Amino acid sequence: MRTLEQWLDAYAVSHQHPTNQTIHHIAVPGIYLSIVGLIWSLPPLSLLGMDIHWIWLVSVPVLWFYARLSMAVCLMMLGFTLACIGLAWSAEAMALPLAALSFALFVLLWGAQFVGHRIEGKKPSFSADLQFLLIGPLWVFYKH
Repeated sequence: MRTLEQWLDAYAVSHQHPTNQTIHHIAVPGIYLSIVGLIWSLPPLSLLGMDIHWIWLVSVPVLWFYARLSMAVCLMMLGFTLACIGLAWSAEAMALPLAALSFALFVLLWGAQFVGHRIEGKKPSFSADLQFLLIGPLWVFYKH
């Protein structure tokens, strides 16, 4: 497995243009939030008489990936994940259309990122390795 620095350096190669960087600093956290919102919108899983939201099950392998890179990174992403879950829970509690809002945010922000890569003139990193989808938030929060 690559080290944290190797992942961040490889990600940075296709994120040199200042406009692309700005777009990513806005879009990447928003996309993460939208994915949390979409997963939170799924009906809970009934297990042993308890309802468990899918986000808890999905978060475990994601946070394990981060823990293998660094405990500090894992704790940072745990905090961000919990903040996103809190926002999703709050939106649901306010009877907002969480799934529709999350989907719209997801589409809008991915579109913005593709514009950023068009400006950059390079393909997104995840086209070479899907694990880069988990590196984007680290590049935004950890490196910058």
